Amino acid sequence: MRGETLFFCRQCGIINPDGGEPPITFFREIVSMESLRELYRIGRGPSSSHTMGPASAAARFREAFPQADSFQVTLYGSLAKTGRGHLTDVAVKDALAPYNTCVVFHTEAAELRHPNTMDLEAFRGGERLGGWRVYSVGGGKIEIEGQPSTAPQDVYSLSTFSQIRAYCEERDLRLWQFVEESEGPEIWNYLMDVWKQMKAAVYAGLHTEGVLRGGLSVQRKAKYLIRQRHIDESAETRENRIVCAYAFAVSEENAGGGVIVTAPTCGASGVVPAVMVYKQEQQGFSDTEMVRGLAAAGIIGNLIKTNASISGAECGCQAEIGSACSMAAAGLAELFGMDLDQIEYAAEVAMEHHLGLTCDPIGGLVQIPCIERNAVAAMRAINALSLANFLTHTRKISFDMVVKTMYETGRDLFSKYRETSEGGLAKMYAE
Repeated sequence: MRGETLFFCRQCGIINPDGGEPPITFFREIVSMESLRELYRIGRGPSSSHTMGPASAAARFREAFPQADSFQVTLYGSLAKTGRGHLTDVAVKDALAPYNTCVVFHTEAAELRHPNTMDLEAFRGGERLGGWRVYSVGGGKIEIEGQPSTAPQDVYSLSTFSQIRAYCEERDLRLWQFVEESEGPEIWNYLMDVWKQMKAAVYAGLHTEGVLRGGLSVQRKAKYLIRQRHIDESAETRENRIVCAYAFAVSEENAGGGVIVTAPTCGASGVVPAVMVYKQEQQGFSDTEMVRGLAAAGIIGNLIKTNASISGAECGCQAEIGSACSMAAAGLAELFGMDLDQIEYAAEVAMEHHLGLTCDPIGGLVQIPCIERNAVAAMRAINALSLANFLTHTRKISFDMVVKTMYETGRDLFSKYRETSEGGLAKMYAE
């Protein structure tokens, strides 16, 4: 229903096709949603769209042309402009090894269906066997031009928060129960693996020192932060320090090519683990409660992914860090047993205050300002939780509305602010 006009009630948040409030036009087709398995992916950093996605595409391409003895991969758009910093060429060559692979960075402006576009060509004895055009659409997911999607069948029939809220309220369901009803009880085994890897990434990052590769000489700081204890440190300062240390830990693991979980992307992978691990340690939540929180967070990420974008190359960093902050806030709200209104408010306010955030990685590396942004967003998620606890009854903006706004804002951003390293801090640092 791309371009369909729907009516939104600001009082109850329910989309009303029969009239009422001024119309909201959704720019994404309102369809069913994929499994949370497609949102939370365990893999190596530093980028879900620039590393995991291209590596997956290359591996599938190799399987499709087993007779090939050499390959050429041409990168366009954001993949070309920041691919070296994101190790795109390394990931692709590893996936196509041991065969000779030529990677071409085509940085000239061109009309592209998606800013993360790549062409793969297979050869044998110098003769071209065939090729694919592939789009890395965010979160490690790829689309192959001219081929039907191979993604698992959509499992959620509802695709806006207002729809999900109305459904859950009618049946007295919490968000995690809605996830179980839609995905089946086996989803908990998967989410438990996700949770274990999130904790492992925090632990690994806290116990690793040194300088991140890439040429910026960025020092790992997580271990330093976690050790900076002061006798007279206030509770608020301690919380800030620890949460930030956890976010730094995961983000540094990602930047170093370590194993992380996309939540919803590699570049924003530190936010959700930071707040969730901290709150478990602080409040003593069980692992079962934690994965229920991850389920609620996943619904929020899925809604953004379905109705807007989680790709920095498509919509700027608001689509990555903003989405991660929104997910984290919703996950915390679920942990603390808040009602659906409060969960929506937490998710909405977290996203709302990242609107317009640019994606401007210095040198194309997921380091500056990316690592610090994860830490700041983690603290914002906790602040959003606090606001939801006290101010939900005053809200006038729905989660669906802010998602639509984020997408429109992202499409309006100049391309240089969408993961090209041609604007913002990336440009200033180069100068």
